[in-house]
Amino acid sequence: MISDQRSPDSIKIGGWLFRHRTSIPVPFALVLLFLRLGESPFSWVLVGAGVVLTGTGEALRLCAVQYIGAVSRTRTDRLGPLIASGPFGLVRNPLYIGNILIWVGFAVTARLLWLAPIVLILLALEYHAIVKWEEQLLLERRGAEYEEYCARVPRWIPAVRTGRVLSARSAVTASSAQSVFSVRETFFSERGTLIAIAAGYVLLWLKARF
Repeated sequence: MISDQRSPDSIKIGGWLFRHRTSIPVPFALVLLFLRLGESPFSWVLVGAGVVLTGTGEALRLCAVQYIGAVSRTRTDRLGPLIASGPFGLVRNPLYIGNILIWVGFAVTARLLWLAPIVLILLALEYHAIVKWEEQLLLERRGAEYEEYCARVPRWIPAVRTGRVLSARSAVTASSAQSVFSVRETFFSERGTLIAIAAGYVLLWLKARF
């Protein structure tokens, strides 16, 4: 287990952010729901673009959860098996990328276009710190297995080779040959995020009405 006394301050911050990553976006939600400063005129195109971004982010999360399961909900440093298939065969952090897309989509749907890049930058910084903490943890516990995975799969942007994105199949190793969770199990594990998204859109609709 990682000792905070032996870890750099940046790693300690990442661990703290990881443990509080559910509550940290609450200020973003409050701003989106109550701020009207700089709000763009209503446009179905704008709202539709926000919904597409949010939907894409959640679709990516669902695809990732289907492979990683309920361990994605942990607030501790408990580790499951190393997953290198599905979206994890293309990029190491699909869940965090999905989260960023969801929040940027909410900002666009709320017609606060100036806020969207701010949300993007802040969340990117938060998740970068979290990922640095997770990577140190995985390197200590998985060693060469995780190093080999990192050498093959990029952290944030899928690798491009000869003009094409590497296929998930080419990134899969024998260690990633786990069974995929069923659709029912996936949606059950992801129910909290789905409910939050639905509630968010209801509240944004009420904001637009009043």
